Amino acid sequence: MHAILRDPDEFQHVYRNGKRYDGVFITVFVLDNQGQRHRIGVTASKKAIGNAVQRNRAKRLLRETFRSSASVLSSLSGRYDWVLNARAKVLNEKLDAPLREFGEIVAKVEKSELL
Repeated sequence: MHAILRDPDEFQHVYRNGKRYDGVFITVFVLDNQGQRHRIGVTASKKAIGNAVQRNRAKRLLRETFRSSASVLSSLSGRYDWVLNARAKVLNEKLDAPLREFGEIVAKVEKSELL
């Protein structure tokens, strides 16, 4: 189960205090929220992605990536705020490539939990 980040201050808090993970398709910012559930925020900038149709498609892909990763996320001991920023190459891919990359990022987060 997850909630949505909506307030710009929440996004800024994650950007300033969270850990950044860069991938080919997405950039992910993660911050432990000490809460009961994961929270997600998705962005797709006009500069990186393009017009509104492309930005909306990119955001849909990233939201579905997050939803499809629910079983992996539930294995994490903490609950986090996640901000997923779309990168230009995400538009050229189907769901499997961003999903694989997000799984790798979650594995890195899990590894850093154990340290």
